[in-house]
Amino acid sequence: MATATKAPAKKAAPEKTVAAKKAAPAKTPAAKKAAPAKDAAPAKKRTPNPAFMKALTLSPELSAVVGDKPLPRTEIVSKLWVYIKANNLQDQANKRMINADKKLLAVFGKPQVSMFEMAGLIGKHVK
Repeated sequence: MATATKAPAKKAAPEKTVAAKKAAPAKTPAAKKAAPAKDAAPAKKRTPNPAFMKALTLSPELSAVVGDKPLPRTEIVSKLWVYIKANNLQDQANKRMINADKKLLAVFGKPQVSMFEMAGLIGKHVK
């Protein structure tokens, strides 16, 4: 009879673990509901950094492309993209590359430039 009493004890243990697993997920939705309450506060409007809005003096090479008025760095990049698209200077195979014409060659110093390094090369032509 000793063997008969051990068998029911083993079956009872797995039932408890199944019940414990079912109880654990019930606690997580309550924790997830508390998180959106923090996000309900109104977000602050992002203010631009004044250093980016400062008008910079352009070199003669760069002013031949974007104009001779002092411009902020963001406007310089925007006007360069307008010039690039108007003259179809984006590489057709790889749109991230810009093929320089005579004016841009004076600014970039290379016949082909990546759009990521373009902003760095502009830095040499502004004060």
